[in-house]
Amino acid sequence: MRTSARIHRGLAASLLLALGSSAHAVETAEAKEEETEKLAKAAQNPVADMISIPFQDNIGLGYGPGNKDTQNVLNAQPVIPLHVTEDWNVITRTILPIVTQPSFTGGSATTGLGDLTLTAFLSPAKPGDLIWGVGPVASFPTATSPLTGSQSTWGLGPSAVVLAMPGHWVLGALVNQIWSVAGAGASAMLIQYFVNYNFHGGWYLTTSPILTADWKAASGQQWVVPFGAGGGKIFRIGKLPFNGNVSAYYNAVRPDIGPEWTVRLQLALLLPTSIF
Repeated sequence: MRTSARIHRGLAASLLLALGSSAHAVETAEAKEEETEKLAKAAQNPVADMISIPFQDNIGLGYGPGNKDTQNVLNAQPVIPLHVTEDWNVITRTILPIVTQPSFTGGSATTGLGDLTLTAFLSPAKPGDLIWGVGPVASFPTATSPLTGSQSTWGLGPSAVVLAMPGHWVLGALVNQIWSVAGAGASAMLIQYFVNYNFHGGWYLTTSPILTADWKAASGQQWVVPFGAGGGKIFRIGKLPFNGNVSAYYNAVRPDIGPEWTVRLQLALLLPTSIF
């Protein structure tokens, strides 16, 4: 009888231990799922309090006269948040393009740096349901060739972003306008709206087309208006989190030599911490 009781007590203890381990594993998995979805939302927030180092490759298909060529623009665009006070952050976003421009005369393509753009958003450190940021945007004549950008234009203007994150959604828009303040004359506007839906496991669907207007271009040649969508995933290499996505956009309105399609590939290292 005593041996039987000991066996029963041992079985009960083993069962409780197994149930406890199972419950802990479920809680751990749920916590990781929640952490991954928060990371995905932060990656989709242009003014998140998170360092990220994205590389975004834009492949323009059907580019040039006759829509037969391919243009490539690889953007290195680090995002670094700065803590100014307990209530305010400044989110710096730098974009340095590496442009490969095809030759329309049968020669070799030209590859070089384009014009650098720097934006600094002032944003609340503890935002409510509506997240926003405002600040200046500046462009610098860093192009290494007249085929890859301006080599004289210095630009300045305003920029703003607003977004919300209801449930699994991230919805928002970013707008800026740059006027030349020195060098060759220029006036350009950018509008990017974004709609993201996040699934379990770090997967998400996204549409984030970039609409641009060159106000100095001839009538009918000013706008680029794309439509499209794609998908992505938050994943880890070791302990480091990354955000990867692929999307495609049809340029329904474009200049005569503009690409018919743009395929966008992006990979970003995410570092959920700010500096200063």
